[in-house]
Amino acid sequence: MQRLLTITLFLIFGFNYAQENHATRISQEVLQVTDTILKTDELAENKTLDSVTTDSIANPVNGIALIDHPEVSEFDKKWLEVWRNNVVDSSLVINPQDTIGKIVIDSFSTDVLKERIAILDSQTPFNFEYNPSLEKIIKHYLKNRPQTLANLMGRAKYYFPMFEEHLAKYDIPLELKYLAIVESALIPNAKSRVGAKGLWQFMYGTGLEYDLKVSSYVDERSDPLKSTEAACRYLSKLYGIFNDWDLALAAYNSGPGNVNKAIRRSGGQKNYWNIRNNLPRETAGYLPAFYATYYIFEYAEEHQLYPTNEMVNTFETDTIVVKRQITFEQINNILDTDTELLTFLNPQYKLEIIPVVKNRNYTLRLPKYLTGKFVSNEDEIYAYAEEEDAKREKPLPKYFEASDRIRYRVRSGDYLGKIANRYGVSVNSIKRWNGLKSNNLRVGQRLTIYPRRAVASAPQTKNTNPPAKKPAPKGEFKTYVVQKGDSLWLISQKYPQVSVAQLKEWNDIWSTKNLKPGTKLKIY
Repeated sequence: MQRLLTITLFLIFGFNYAQENHATRISQEVLQVTDTILKTDELAENKTLDSVTTDSIANPVNGIALIDHPEVSEFDKKWLEVWRNNVVDSSLVINPQDTIGKIVIDSFSTDVLKERIAILDSQTPFNFEYNPSLEKIIKHYLKNRPQTLANLMGRAKYYFPMFEEHLAKYDIPLELKYLAIVESALIPNAKSRVGAKGLWQFMYGTGLEYDLKVSSYVDERSDPLKSTEAACRYLSKLYGIFNDWDLALAAYNSGPGNVNKAIRRSGGQKNYWNIRNNLPRETAGYLPAFYATYYIFEYAEEHQLYPTNEMVNTFETDTIVVKRQITFEQINNILDTDTELLTFLNPQYKLEIIPVVKNRNYTLRLPKYLTGKFVSNEDEIYAYAEEEDAKREKPLPKYFEASDRIRYRVRSGDYLGKIANRYGVSVNSIKRWNGLKSNNLRVGQRLTIYPRRAVASAPQTKNTNPPAKKPAPKGEFKTYVVQKGDSLWLISQKYPQVSVAQLKEWNDIWSTKNLKPGTKLKIY
């Protein structure tokens, strides 16, 4: 499986990792720096309904008077408290007194690093060995990218419990949770220059082999749960071939064929460090990057690294199988959340729309307190979505599978390269599917295409004009200074009884682009 060397490491080189279309430029710089290191060393009120107590909200949302079930909410709180009391990964627990501004990278000796690596090696089935190149990589990351590492740890707080559950299911070493950092920097929509996508960087074909479907609405390679399941199955298969986790990881990156060729060119040696020079350049730096990440996370506290910008714990969320097509915008309007949160929890939905398809169960993941509110008001929410859809000037894009065969009608200005690029296939494939002996096309000609890329018309452009301003409230207010990584939803959680809508209204903010570090917000 060809992919970038550590889209994760692109984080470590300070790029805006949320922009997946920057992947090629990022990979070039990552490879350049990693190669330099390796080459240098050669390596509301109460009512009673049927005896069930409910709370009705005094101020309806979009005309819907939402209800909640306070007794069930109390059950949720107690269950979450059980989970919080059983969080055993102390390296992911934030000490409010430890801030990124206090971090000082002390010079620690080679002997200390060797001792720590030996301890880790004794606890893992990997061949975790010290070498000067690995030392330079570790110290480079610690010195130059502490904020990036802290951000990664914040994201790991959400993803790692999910990964560990699946890894344990397949009896795979739990250390492999760090592989997703190397692969994608824990960015579920990360895409490499060769088309691999998701937390575990699956190519389209390999994804299909492991039941990861791609459609005009959904890319399951970006589904955290489904892609993790697929990655575990693939890693188990590779280990069954090589019976060595180092070689299995090398094969995960470059394919079993390249690993086999490297073993042959190394005279039959099967130790990763002995065959590394005969592996593709990306793979030669792949395991050092994995080991460096492994060390840094295991010894983060010793280097005064603590997680920042965490969104939510996995156990604080739950899923709902949707019964009707619904958009993120409609969910936001009802539950008063924000798109950033929904996108973080549901990254597989490409158009911010959750479809309903026969024989498929598509789910919506929400924080537990919002899950309860959604379930308690499900019929009303779907009725609202239906009413909003009826107002659309244009229908939503048609759902289709990326693997479906389509018949394409050639238009004026079309040529084979343009059509091939549109559907993510090669010119030769189009010629083979249609028996073409040349590249010549005629307007109106019909072509059979098996697309590798889902193409849908763009979703209806949202109205970015802010609604009519309401008079600002009078009275005393607090001032909040926006920090890096903040969102309106995250800020609203810091103030009881303050909603995202209120923050927008009080501060005349109608686009997240206006929310920049240093911006001062009024909190009434």
